[in-house]
Amino acid sequence: MKHTEQNKKLPKKKNFGLTTKFVANAVVLIMAGAIIYGCASSGNAGLQHQTHQLTPIHQIPAPSPDPRVGLAPGLFDAEETIWNMEMLSTTPSPEDFIASWNTDLAFKGNYAIQGSYNGFVVWDISNPRAPELVIDYLCPASQSDVSVYGDLLFVSGEGLGGRLDCGVEGVPTAVSADRLRGIRIFDISNIRKPKYIANVQTCRGSHTHSVLVDPNDTENIFIYVSGSAPVRPEEELEGCIDAFPDEDPDSALFRIEIIKVPLANPEASHIVSTARIFDGLVAPPVHGPAPTEREALERARAEGAYIARIMGQERVIRGAWLQQFLDVIVEERGGTQATAADSLALRERLQGMIDEMMAARGRTGDHGPNQCHDITLFPEVGLAGGACEGYGILLDITDPINPVRLDAVADSNFAYWHSATFNNDGTVVVFTDEWGGGTQPKCRDTDPMEWGANAIFSIEDGKLVFQSYFKMPAPQTSTENCVAHNGSLIPVPGRDIMVQGWYQGGVNVFDFTDPVNPVEMAFHDRGPISATRLETGGSWSIYWYNGVLVNSEIARGLDIFDLIPSEFITQNEIDASRTVVLDYFNAQGQPKFRWPASFPLALAYLDQIERDRELDMAQIVTFRQGINRAQRMNGTAQARMLNELATQIEQSATASANPRKMQRIADTLKQLSS
Repeated sequence: MKHTEQNKKLPKKKNFGLTTKFVANAVVLIMAGAIIYGCASSGNAGLQHQTHQLTPIHQIPAPSPDPRVGLAPGLFDAEETIWNMEMLSTTPSPEDFIASWNTDLAFKGNYAIQGSYNGFVVWDISNPRAPELVIDYLCPASQSDVSVYGDLLFVSGEGLGGRLDCGVEGVPTAVSADRLRGIRIFDISNIRKPKYIANVQTCRGSHTHSVLVDPNDTENIFIYVSGSAPVRPEEELEGCIDAFPDEDPDSALFRIEIIKVPLANPEASHIVSTARIFDGLVAPPVHGPAPTEREALERARAEGAYIARIMGQERVIRGAWLQQFLDVIVEERGGTQATAADSLALRERLQGMIDEMMAARGRTGDHGPNQCHDITLFPEVGLAGGACEGYGILLDITDPINPVRLDAVADSNFAYWHSATFNNDGTVVVFTDEWGGGTQPKCRDTDPMEWGANAIFSIEDGKLVFQSYFKMPAPQTSTENCVAHNGSLIPVPGRDIMVQGWYQGGVNVFDFTDPVNPVEMAFHDRGPISATRLETGGSWSIYWYNGVLVNSEIARGLDIFDLIPSEFITQNEIDASRTVVLDYFNAQGQPKFRWPASFPLALAYLDQIERDRELDMAQIVTFRQGINRAQRMNGTAQARMLNELATQIEQSATASANPRKMQRIADTLKQLSS
């Protein structure tokens, strides 16, 4: 395994003027510490000569050359590189799941539940260095994204081959009473023996889904269903209408389904609302092909390939699809074998035939998206972020069954809005662009950095305001599927930090506290699965859960990582993040993090004050020494010391560039004192 060490650079010294009031207060604090302890470790000597040891993150250089470039290929023996992270374990999928794709993750207690096109796998991650297989539940469906609540497990099914009975034989007919397209519901009160108790069928299936826990409803939860497949025949499921809403108001297009799950009787789960959140949206702007695609298109044109324009872009038409059009021409003239004249006729008629087909599918015209890919629900702030094909949508979800669209944004740099992650205050949201659908190489050195990236928006008066793009910066090869995919916040107090998967681009961690200037701060990557052909693999999703970073690797299994201290993050910040403990976590149901009062919390805030140069270093040293001393005390002496420190910090807040964070430190110390 290849490892990269950071080059550590100390900033230039900076002098700060010390007020008479501060010097007096500092002496009082140090004297107090000396009286309580009988001695002081460093006293007041040299306070005015202290320099900052923590560097602003925008001044820290990235590894150069980037070690992610040029890694040797392999499936389970690929070369790896890691920076500012530690790999705790990597565990291959169980036998029945090795040839399948692993998908998304959900968490409950000490368990990680990993979706798969073959069903789902439950891992015990109580020892993250040695995860244990609990059960592999064979129940094929596309794509088996998972969520949990209480003793219930919800699993998405969208493809045509999923069966109600979880059989592996698929569904061979166009219309079948055996087909499952929607949400499966399992009782996991005994997680080692999941019990399939119900399902809710939907007209377009469930590509993904989101569990909404309404703070005002203790009897029910709600599931927002994102289904992107064609509408199923009404002969298979009554009420499934494939038409535009202006042609039939009951159309299954241009809506999302909302399922109500009665917690006392989940078998009675049913669709309670179909929300038309796309009304009035027009076709979004799009970008053309990347330079590499344009070159390939021109080569194909020169070689005589069949080319047609689909949804505004020229594409090569080949294989079985092209044969279908040729068969129509042969059938029209009553022939049985294609001739050169048929091929010539196909070349002349291809565009018209495709236009006719698209019109029949309802995909022409100046209209916006007719479904979402992911909807991230943040009920504690009353918002949801919908990643909906050509738009990013902001929803008010204070009424769970009647979401209201607040804003919708489009961007010509985005091809397919895929997922959303809010910061903890709900004031910033990160949208991802799954350009190429996740199975294409979109991180080559010729691909624009704004394409297949993240777009970061602030939320101002219910509107989305663009701030910046961020993309994993290491060029990948043409045999590595790579584009922005799923991730989550890491609960570092006072900062907005996200961990994210990039398929075969690996995983990385970045800070977007300043949404205009996001900064990469850690990564792990493997070489391509193959050096000669494009094979799908890499990180489907990686999420923070109770102190570790858990990665669903499509082709390889389960990885678990840990953040380690670096120039970008201190041990105090990591320790403070670990004080957040969740009972469960769903990828598309974002919780609001709350940090209990702790010494690492106070010190983490103080570290950030230093890193961002928001107080002179002499005061920072004094307060840090005081907090460390108080941490070693107990009882009345500790309470007195903490209250004295809190008072001094409050008095110094006005001299700080961040009085709000200074007050957080003081409040934390007061809580600890009580």
